[in-house]
Amino acid sequence: MAEHQPWSRRCNEVRGQFHYPLGVTVSQEEIFVADCLNKRIQVFTLNGTHVRQFPTNVSGEWESMSPQDVAMDEKGNLWVVGRTDSAEFAVQYNKQGTELRKFDLQKTEGYRGVSMDDGGKLILITQTTGGWTPHGEVLVFRSDGHLTGTVGEHKKMKFPGYVTVQRQEGNILASDFNNHCVYVYNRRWEYLFQFGGEGSDEGQLKHPRGICTDREGNIIVADWGNRRVEMFNKKGEFIKHIARDIEQPHAVAMTPQGQLVVTELKNHTVSIFHTLESN
Repeated sequence: MAEHQPWSRRCNEVRGQFHYPLGVTVSQEEIFVADCLNKRIQVFTLNGTHVRQFPTNVSGEWESMSPQDVAMDEKGNLWVVGRTDSAEFAVQYNKQGTELRKFDLQKTEGYRGVSMDDGGKLILITQTTGGWTPHGEVLVFRSDGHLTGTVGEHKKMKFPGYVTVQRQEGNILASDFNNHCVYVYNRRWEYLFQFGGEGSDEGQLKHPRGICTDREGNIIVADWGNRRVEMFNKKGEFIKHIARDIEQPHAVAMTPQGQLVVTELKNHTVSIFHTLESN
């Protein structure tokens, strides 16, 4: 198993501690964590030192938003998706927490994820509607909130939680919590293939959550139901387990230096894996 450094536990107010850390993204120097029930984004150095935090306030709303995921655009600003008691939003903040713009989102079932396209100009946001007969898709927005299209609406996607873009090929990858798989689409939003399938054997998934890619284009998946993090190649073929016995791994992000950041719900922690070597 990879050597790792976990930090922080549940707390409603203390800086550097979390109450349901969900999404995570990284820059060249910092880690940004969506601290959901504390309604804030917390910022850390790449070795886990707390730097600052800001509340996820939304203009025109009397309460702060509970952030579910966070992504960085080409200018270094943050796009955060989440909800208040009455509505759901995508909000752009600068790194210090000043709101720059926002747009409304349709209500979704459960958590949603956000990512940027290869150029960092289009915003990819997952959504599930339909109640007892869930229908999932990835919505593609411009920064002004204009919906330019959808990805995955014809492939019986049920509950896409997280989405990422494979930088080398520009492929879009979405994890489906209910279908226990990862869907892969090309840069023209056309279906290519899917991998995973329900189970606990090597290469299988059980309620996958977060997803990211490394510099070689390998795909890393938070295998929530199996309490592990797995690595697959570009074709969706199993490579190895990065980590096992993790309590509810939720989101994953790769630093420029090759460290893997993993949020864990049950323990209200974030872990940094210093190597990608497994047993």
